[in-house]
Amino acid sequence: MTSERYNARESEPRWQATWDEKAIFASKNDDQRPKYYVLEMFPYPSGRIHIGHVRNYTLGDVLARFMRAKGFNVLHPMGWDAFGLPAENAAIERKVAPKAWTYDNIAAMKKQLKSIGLSLDWAREFATCDPSYYKHQQKMFLDMLRAGLAEREKRKLNWDPVDMTVLANEQVIDGRGWRSGAVVEQREMSQWVFKITKYSQELLDALDGLDRWPDKVRLMQRNWIGRSEGLLIRFALDAATTPAGENELKIFTTRPDTLFGAKFMAISADHPLAQAAAAKNPKLAEFIADIKKIGTAQEIIDTAEKQGFDTGIKAIHPFDPSWKLPVYVANFVLMEYGTGAIFGCPGHDQRDLDFVNKYNLGVTPVVCPEGQDPKTFVITDTAYDGEGRMINSRFLDGMTIEAAKEEVAKRLEAELRGNAPVGERQVNFRLRDWGISRQRYWGCPIPVIHCPKCDVVPVPDDQLPVTLPEDVTFDKPGNALDHHPTWKHVSCPKCGGKAVRETDTMDTFVDSSWYFARFTDPWNETAPTTPAVANRMMPVDQYIGGVEHAILHLLYSRFFTRAMKATGHIDMKEPFAGMFTQGMVVHETYQKADGTWVTPAEVKVEVAGNDRRAVLLATGENVEIGPIEKMSKSKKNTVDPDDIIASYGADVARWFMLSDSPPDRDVIWSDERVQGASRFVQRLWRLVNESAEIAKSAPAARPASFVPEALALRKAAHGALDKVSSGIERLHFNVCLAHIREFANALAEVLTREAAKGDKPAPDIAWAVKEAATILVQLFSPMMPHLAEECWVVLGQSGLVSEAGWPQIERDLLVEDSVTLVVQVNGKKRGDVTVPRTAQNADIEAAVLALDAVKVALGGKPVRKVIVVPMRIVNVVG
Repeated sequence: MTSERYNARESEPRWQATWDEKAIFASKNDDQRPKYYVLEMFPYPSGRIHIGHVRNYTLGDVLARFMRAKGFNVLHPMGWDAFGLPAENAAIERKVAPKAWTYDNIAAMKKQLKSIGLSLDWAREFATCDPSYYKHQQKMFLDMLRAGLAEREKRKLNWDPVDMTVLANEQVIDGRGWRSGAVVEQREMSQWVFKITKYSQELLDALDGLDRWPDKVRLMQRNWIGRSEGLLIRFALDAATTPAGENELKIFTTRPDTLFGAKFMAISADHPLAQAAAAKNPKLAEFIADIKKIGTAQEIIDTAEKQGFDTGIKAIHPFDPSWKLPVYVANFVLMEYGTGAIFGCPGHDQRDLDFVNKYNLGVTPVVCPEGQDPKTFVITDTAYDGEGRMINSRFLDGMTIEAAKEEVAKRLEAELRGNAPVGERQVNFRLRDWGISRQRYWGCPIPVIHCPKCDVVPVPDDQLPVTLPEDVTFDKPGNALDHHPTWKHVSCPKCGGKAVRETDTMDTFVDSSWYFARFTDPWNETAPTTPAVANRMMPVDQYIGGVEHAILHLLYSRFFTRAMKATGHIDMKEPFAGMFTQGMVVHETYQKADGTWVTPAEVKVEVAGNDRRAVLLATGENVEIGPIEKMSKSKKNTVDPDDIIASYGADVARWFMLSDSPPDRDVIWSDERVQGASRFVQRLWRLVNESAEIAKSAPAARPASFVPEALALRKAAHGALDKVSSGIERLHFNVCLAHIREFANALAEVLTREAAKGDKPAPDIAWAVKEAATILVQLFSPMMPHLAEECWVVLGQSGLVSEAGWPQIERDLLVEDSVTLVVQVNGKKRGDVTVPRTAQNADIEAAVLALDAVKVALGGKPVRKVIVVPMRIVNVVG
């Protein structure tokens, strides 16, 4: 027995250096073995990895190491999502260049990631801020421009007046910019957009084929795309109330059945009718100016107080010329959705109900729940949006909702105004084109030139990349590219006259929407991809990342892959065959009496029975233990991976991250359980060393037969091998670790028994122990690769366990000699019986009838028959 402890501090750097020297994790594009592409979402180089990174990258690493051992050519690369506003903010705060700040952070984080022992192909590393990367992104932008997938258009946008940049809807929180905190304004600006809406239906339909994606992610994407079937209705306008040139108002509705419950029309502040009315009404113009100060994020619109301005314009009900509806400009209607106009049916839409209650417009319910009396059914403060029968709706009364929709559609399709029908069936999508223009410096330059004579001119391909100038200053608000004295001033490629570069840069979501394709051949200097290589190595077989990216990043990547197919860079539509969203790492919080937060490293938690108390290490004062929450800098409940690796080693951190909970759920950080993982590492080290002593006497050739003890150990080994193999394939890592612990216990029992004998072990026992210890090391090698390498040496194996093939399962050892059957008496379970697998029915009946539980249940009554369902159940009928 060894008394030496496993020394992670000495072992882990040594094996990491060995892996690097041998480049064993580098994949070759001409490798003829089947490929397997595993990818974790690449990180933003903030300067430090956090414990969530350790979990995310460990999950992918286990799978990569396993598939490599299974004989696949594994592509497992790493890069950096390096552009973005944080670098500019850091430049302003620290007075450093964004480039220097970014690359310094990359160097620091790369060192940290390497300390985890990840099996990454670092030869493929790139940062999205490398000109050698964004050169190809610019080329694809120009290809998309030529293909009609990129356009410049005027749009209403969220404008941050402090950061002086456009914000995506998701970057507006409670009406304020997510970084500056400034009240966001709406501005109409020219912006570059990608025409993602051309693929709306295709992106929606293809979700059905992504059966290795979480259902929740697919649902989120479906909701974001937002397909809706409805009716486009042309409401005539009362000429006596309408500005000159306006004669109708188009609305799209999914509820044409509720037309007889209409109480008002509402239009966006940007609707042409609103603009025409405001031109003659200063108070309306002032109202429009006020509501434009609210951002365009749907969450803000939904939660803001509903406000409207009666324009005086009247719309005529399509089924009753005498029925005139007031037209309001409302703050909850956006021009970007539908037609920028709605009809309000307050009985069956809560937003409309809130509006009419504020302006006293009344409510008429038109759908009555089944079982309620239509004469007494009223709606006051809560709209009814369920099923029912039509009421108060003239020719629709008594119909179901679906029947009423069909009837309205038929009638309005048949009614013509001019040469067009009043109603037309349509399919609408919530999805809008992707605005990619950002008014900032640290991003990929958009490769176009604006010429007074030639308008928008693409930068010629042979002049790419358009690189960012490094001599920029941030002493003025807004985009540093606008302030640069020379960079934007160029000659027009067409006419040679004076022109200016586009100073907007691309949304950083663009950078991360194709990086996975670049990883397949990052050495190609002439094109974004090498199609033959990309088509062979993609799609990504297993993509891993946080659910917070379930909508935009994944949706944009799916669009971009289609755009790359349309422009000849790749021949597929879906980038990720499998998607996995891991849970977060959470930790309890600690707070001093004065309300200040303290870090876990500053606290000692004392446990006495079921009671836990925390004290400050420095002073001994009591600290309140707060709830378990997502790790955050604000509440200081973070754990530094460097501290954990320095104290316990990377393998302990990896094992804990995998064992504590299913990988798709949050893992609660616990120092006690981390210490438990550390103890298990030492236990495995002792087990392997003890096994190695016995294995020395093992014969080279496999024995012809095995005594029951040896056979039982072999069955435990191959049973664990089978369970762990299938568990890794299903990403059930916590279950795999439980099987490894169980197997380690079985091996330990054999070692204890052999040690008690004091004699030299029998050859078949020694051979079985050597086999079991070898399998055990290979089973935990994807999870704890450094320990596994050390154990591999102890067992006298040649080469590296990281290069070894996965053990072959001997299926005949998985067959149990006995089987346990459920025993019922007259259909009620009374117990179980274990019999030999080869037992005949007569033997099974005899064993069942001998059970005391069966005798008691029969109460002396004779047995009429015994029904044996093979391998499952025995039912005694009395």
